[in-house]
Amino acid sequence: MKKRSYHAISEINVTNLVDVVLVLLIIFMITAPLLQSGINVDLPATQAGDETTAEGIIITITEKNAVFIDDHYVDLRQPEEFAERIKAELSKLNKNVAYLRADQAVSYGTVVDILNKLRLAGVTNVSLVTDPGAMKSRSGKG
Repeated sequence: MKKRSYHAISEINVTNLVDVVLVLLIIFMITAPLLQSGINVDLPATQAGDETTAEGIIITITEKNAVFIDDHYVDLRQPEEFAERIKAELSKLNKNVAYLRADQAVSYGTVVDILNKLRLAGVTNVSLVTDPGAMKSRSGKG
């Protein structure tokens, strides 16, 4: 009887690897837009404005005067909770920057009250977020 000799295959088959990578790519492409967090607010429109990408605390005030700090609801009836949350976020970032996103239906008094609470919590650099693209589309120049 003749003995069979087996030879090692020296080629790498990457077909399975390509299949897995393509499936993962499709999954990430589908889920990435869903991962964008944020509270929907109708920001005031402006003509002048720049887009900033700096890190900072994001405070959002909705049309119904609900306040969120980085997408977490804060009850303003407990001012110590607001200050503690702001101080905790400041210590995480090691920056003294906050971005205030307020719906255009929010009263001026509410915005000033939040600005005052931010100042008392130690925030010295506050930027008001607006929507410069909305003004262009409303005027028909965009």
